[in-house]
Amino acid sequence: MRRIAVLIAATSLLGLTACLDNDLECGAAGALAGAAVAGATGGNTTTGAILGGAAGVLANDVDPTVCN
Repeated sequence: MRRIAVLIAATSLLGLTACLDNDLECGAAGALAGAAVAGATGGNTTTGAILGGAAGVLANDVDPTVCN
């Protein structure tokens, strides 16, 4: 049950990374969410952090009007 809660929280955080002010904040939130998801699913947390950080940085570039 704890894994499900971590997954929900982490994916929610990753979805909100586009709403932060700059790429550094988005990347940090994405890295945290990626590491949490990887840890909860038994994956490599470093790889999860790298992929999550990249997704966070690029999240607001895909559709910058998401949070406006």
